[in-house]
Amino acid sequence: MAYSKVEICGINTSQLKVISEERKQELLNIIRTGSGEEKEKAREEMINGNLRLVLSVIQRFAGRGDNPDDLFQVGCIGLIKAIDNFRCDKDVKFSTYGVPMIIGEVRRYLRDYSPMRVSRSIKDAAYKVMQAKESIMSKKGREPTVSELSEATGLSEENVITALESVVEPVSIYEPVYTDGSDTVYIMDMLGDDNNDILWSERMALRDAVKKLGEREKHILAMRYLKGKTQVEIADEIGISQAQVSRLEKGALLKIRRLV
Repeated sequence: MAYSKVEICGINTSQLKVISEERKQELLNIIRTGSGEEKEKAREEMINGNLRLVLSVIQRFAGRGDNPDDLFQVGCIGLIKAIDNFRCDKDVKFSTYGVPMIIGEVRRYLRDYSPMRVSRSIKDAAYKVMQAKESIMSKKGREPTVSELSEATGLSEENVITALESVVEPVSIYEPVYTDGSDTVYIMDMLGDDNNDILWSERMALRDAVKKLGEREKHILAMRYLKGKTQVEIADEIGISQAQVSRLEKGALLKIRRLV
């Protein structure tokens, strides 16, 4: 697929503008607080100044046989949604927020027009879950948990995870999705500090499972897998036997496997 061609949707991609982070913040502030012609001009400049972001994102969907013009237009819808929903009071760069919004819009398009057969019930559930996810992210400025999505949609947590997995493609967390020459956004930047190459839905399920452990179990797992301490060292630190530490650790891991 000719993602590298000079022109997409009548736009010369070699002439796409890149605006600085400082200018992005200025424009976003005008969009939030301005009015009339000033606001519209700021919004137009913000859209035009981030079209290269859209182009960079759709390049990762190369090889599927989809029309790049269509994907670019869909990606622009995601960009506009990101601009309209971005909160300036959050300590996050616009590109870090915008990339997953654009990816989500493209994936929804591919899901709806994919030749692969997905049951109508799963498609409807996925639509409800993604709508709830965007709403919660807009309000709280963070990814929602599985339980929050379950409560918002009325679906069981298991069905929420199934719905998420129906629209998520596994990719490496080290895959770059955007760069403006000085700032590169990788998949791992959108996943937080996790070091495992796992699906976003699986990470949420794991996080929710850990929350359901007892405080002592959480403490032991943190010392074992975050601080790298041995069972003997942990036993000495918290005042129990090594055998008890081993039993608690195994029990905690079993709970996590069962919950996930």
